[in-house]
Amino acid sequence: MVISARALNRSTLARQLLLDRAPVGVEEAVRRVVALQAQHPGSPYVALWNRVAGFDPARLDEAVGGFELVRSTLMRLTLHLVHAGDYRAFREGMEPTLRGSRLHDPRYKAAGFTAADADGLLPDLLAYAGEARTGAQLRSRIEEVRGGPVEAVVWRMIRQYAPLWHAPTGPPWSFGTAQAFVTASALPVLADPEAATAGLAVLIRRYLEGFGPASVPDMAQFTTAPRGKVREAVRALDGRLDQLEGPDGTVLYDVPGAPLPGEDVPAPPRFMAMWDSVLLAYADRGRVLPAAYRKQVIRVNGDTLPTLLVDGYVAGVWRPVAGGIEASAFHPLPADVWEALAAEAGALGALLADRDPYLYRRYDHWWVKGLPAVETRILPTDH
Repeated sequence: MVISARALNRSTLARQLLLDRAPVGVEEAVRRVVALQAQHPGSPYVALWNRVAGFDPARLDEAVGGFELVRSTLMRLTLHLVHAGDYRAFREGMEPTLRGSRLHDPRYKAAGFTAADADGLLPDLLAYAGEARTGAQLRSRIEEVRGGPVEAVVWRMIRQYAPLWHAPTGPPWSFGTAQAFVTASALPVLADPEAATAGLAVLIRRYLEGFGPASVPDMAQFTTAPRGKVREAVRALDGRLDQLEGPDGTVLYDVPGAPLPGEDVPAPPRFMAMWDSVLLAYADRGRVLPAAYRKQVIRVNGDTLPTLLVDGYVAGVWRPVAGGIEASAFHPLPADVWEALAAEAGALGALLADRDPYLYRRYDHWWVKGLPAVETRILPTDH
């Protein structure tokens, strides 16, 4: 089967619950979209508002507070919100990448620490974090066991490597500027090649459920696993995956029976969160993000701006400002699209009003530096 570029776009939108808001709970929604990038604590709320019918942010607060959904360093070495039931396999699949990048980082080694040192410190650290502890407390614990001061970079590398979940620290988005951590309730097996191989196979299959069809480079981009390891995982799934041919002849893999909507299925406008995974989960980001706009949306330091999705593709960026949502379009948009965006802006304003009406304000400097907008409108929110 050959699949067109536009059909791939619609497949992504369908599996990411972006063609229609789904009448599901937040836990099921996160399972279906696999993982939500969570560097900014408000982004999972915006991401789920885009995807869940009647989204109630208080329900996400509850799911995070009860550790039904957990925030931890995972794919691409960044913070993700995932279903607690997925965490162990995902973490085992990411083990070689996390271990290599964190415990063999030159800065970590220059501070006098080795991977063996981390292995020796982890049992006590995880036992101590059996109840929520602040970052300062955990760093002090390492210093106590180590018998001397520990540089900030060492603490950061160990913190990101250890199987720790972020514990909620308060409003407006469950995770505040202060950080606290608790040991994962389902501990992954670390430094075990067999567990890592099995975990990566689970992660790859789950990725295809939420983002497929996709190529080996796409899977490697999503996971930050080496392509050779990804190919091994695909081979381990032999007989359980379908193969398709992409628009450029690329071999794509998929799970049998997954949604493949037609390329003419309508895609409603959306105000996407910063770092939304649909922009970052593929080696070929043109599936959702036109190449002409990539450098404007994904900035040189990795900041990925909140975007306008129009007909399934990035068409501009947005930010909250006094009076409403400022929407900047990179190409002319018809009147009916602006009307639909205005309706979405009103609902988004209601979400932000009681939490943080100026979400993402710390990134305003990207707007000050200039964006290639052909039209900018303030869409009132009345909140």
